[in-house]
Amino acid sequence: MLDIKKIFLQTKAKRYQRTNEILNKYPKAEIKEVKSHWNIPELNNNPSLVKQWNKVKKEYLVLGVKSGMKFQTNGRSTDFIPPSIANGCAMACTYCYVARRKGYANPITAFVNIEEIKNSIIKHSNTLGPKTNPNQCDYKYWTYDIGCNNDVSVDSLISNNVKDIVSLFTQIPNAKATFATKYVNREMLKYDPQQKSRIRFSLMPPHIAKLVDVRCSSIKERAQAIDDFCKAGYEVHLNFSPVIIYDGWEQDYINLMHTLDIHLSKKTKAQLKCEVIFLTHNEDLHYINKIWHPKAEKLLWTPENQEPKTSIYGGKNIRYNWKLKKELTSTFRNIVLKTMPYMDIRYMF
Repeated sequence: MLDIKKIFLQTKAKRYQRTNEILNKYPKAEIKEVKSHWNIPELNNNPSLVKQWNKVKKEYLVLGVKSGMKFQTNGRSTDFIPPSIANGCAMACTYCYVARRKGYANPITAFVNIEEIKNSIIKHSNTLGPKTNPNQCDYKYWTYDIGCNNDVSVDSLISNNVKDIVSLFTQIPNAKATFATKYVNREMLKYDPQQKSRIRFSLMPPHIAKLVDVRCSSIKERAQAIDDFCKAGYEVHLNFSPVIIYDGWEQDYINLMHTLDIHLSKKTKAQLKCEVIFLTHNEDLHYINKIWHPKAEKLLWTPENQEPKTSIYGGKNIRYNWKLKKELTSTFRNIVLKTMPYMDIRYMF
């Protein structure tokens, strides 16, 4: 997954112990000091990197200091999005909005001021008090998504940031962590989350994942990890995202869920819930994909059944048109009812 050969080191990050720990882990890597972890000319202004997409994600790493400890209210999958412990990703999913940020192939940026991030979460959770009104995020705890702009399971290969955050939530009485992942990191089975971290394994039909989930664990590997993470003390949910529409998609999801139903344990099934997110694609990423992965892009960019949608950040997106979407959500709900009726759908859009 990672073979770090070049590290962009924000000057401010040099004073943190976590920086030293990470640099010691990659002693042969070239170190290039930069003023900003965000605006790195070699990454931002270098269109030739489109053709080196996977190389950048595998071999480059950015170490930075997270500033502005802001919390964003969500309300769908999670109550809050806290300050990130990382952004960017070593994987290269063809539909992911994270990929197009920070230039032409967004590698992992690990934030080294982990104690400041932890303290901000403690302070924020202290202002909330107990969760007295259950919602779709959780019936008991306030939830914080620690993997909104990153994949936590890969980040944990780099440093103890993830382990520290998982441990932190075992000590916060009114909150839990949550994160979606497409990578199976079995070292995380040793973290002792004590039911205070929810891992959401992202799943889709295997032959589609092989095309669009570039550099991710296989669907088989993810599915086989579900019971193990449940046994290790994680709350385990499923994340059917993105649901991509093509001829035969319904039968492929029926087959996927039949396979899950056969192999999941009773313990896992008793706590299992899911979220369902239909594909939203981006115009800028569309043009990048046409260069580096045109085969996958043919599956994602189907304007004949999609409509424009401007994101809250002003991005030009497309999603399945509203009439079709109404049919799709109904179909997906029926598939779940027929194959895995014990699995509640927390939300779907």
